[in-house]
Amino acid sequence: MAGLSSPFGGSDTGDLYDGYDEFVPEHIPEPGSNLDGHRLLTGDEHVAFHRLTRDLFEERGVYDMTFNYNLARLNLDTRHESAGFRYAEDSDDSAVLWAEFTPTTAFCPQSHTLIIGAFRAWNGLSDRHEYDLVRVRLSEMHHQHETINERLEGLEAEFLETGSVAPPSDTDGEPVGDDGLGSGQSPF
Repeated sequence: MAGLSSPFGGSDTGDLYDGYDEFVPEHIPEPGSNLDGHRLLTGDEHVAFHRLTRDLFEERGVYDMTFNYNLARLNLDTRHESAGFRYAEDSDDSAVLWAEFTPTTAFCPQSHTLIIGAFRAWNGLSDRHEYDLVRVRLSEMHHQHETINERLEGLEAEFLETGSVAPPSDTDGEPVGDDGLGSGQSPF
């Protein structure tokens, strides 16, 4: 029985996606320079953390609006074999995980929003995994990786100082300040 046609090709039967319980190296990005020197998660370790990622992204609403799915599903989408997340434990501190995001294109306009959402999901719900900090970086293939990674370093410093991923708030609890998205507030 044929599935319904998708606006992005294929069908809705799931035949274009690997399972969340599968580690298929050919369908995920090669680790980039952000992960150099760290212990790469592969096999069951990658699968376990990525399954948790799916749940955290669902809870926090980290969705790729181009493909209309939870961003974690990008790792499973066989149409974008060089896009998604790779993970590595820090070589000096096993309580720190590195997550590198490779978008589908070098000019992906959602990369900034998606990666900040990912940072906030992993670190805002850190009681759900074994890491004290998830350092998130954008792959060097993206044309704005330096600027976006600098913003992530700033968010990381704020998180380490405050223990919170929430945007700064005024005395009434309303978010204030610029999150780097140009809107003054983050959607996450």
